[in-house]
Parts: sequence; C-alpha cells; structure tokens
Amino acid sequence: MLTGTEVKSLRQGRVNLLDSYADIRSGELFLVGCHISEYTEGNRYNHDPLRDRKLLMSRREIRRLQGKVLEKGFTLVPLRIYFRDGWAKVKLALAKGKKIYDKREDLKRKQAERDTERAVGRYKKG
Repeated sequence: MLTGTEVKSLRQGRVNLLDSYADIRSGELFLVGCHISEYTEGNRYNHDPLRDRKLLMSRREIRRLQGKVLEKGFTLVPLRIYFRDGWAKVKLALAKGKKIYDKREDLKRKQAERDTERAVGRYKKG
C-alpha cells in the first residue's frame, strides 16, 4: 500500500532494495528497509523514505510463506519492483543465508584471486 508520492518516485526509478526484506507480522506481509526517495515535486506531505510498507497478498499465500520462513530459516528478499497494469508489484524470493564455513571459503577464494591479479600485474609491468 503506497502513497501517491511513493508511486511517482517509483516511476522515476528512485528506489533502493539493498538491505531490504519482507516480514510477516500478525498475518500481514510488510516490506522493511526499502528506501524510496522523496518525490522531488512533493510538498510537505511527502512520504518517509524508509517506512515499512504493507504488501498485499492472499492470506493462504502468506501462511504458506510463513511456514517456510519459520521451519527452514529462509528469509523473504525483494528482487525487483515493477509496474503491471498500473499496479506496483514486488518480486519476492525465499533466500537462505550463508553458513560460517561458506563465508570462509568465499574469503579464501577472493584472496586467492587478488593474489593472482597482483602477480599478473607485476608480471605485465616488469
């Protein structure tokens, strides 16, 4: 459920989904942490850029997602916001966080890539 200035700002593409997620509270779905910039032509009634926004979804669909989030430790992550027939839609995905050992492996891989880039850079210069 969006205000008018939020929709106008969305149409200008002034939205940031980084660090945002969807949360289920008392049987309702909310988008948390999504930054929709204030509308430039807006007046004193402009919206709060970081407010929690209610997402409209059927009760059955919310219960299904809630079961997966609670049981398996998934998180609902917004992938994109788009317009369809004049309605703003949010594409959600069920995502699972990385384990600590996965993070360590990624850090090792990134460090190895940096070392090889450094070695190749020295080889090209010398």
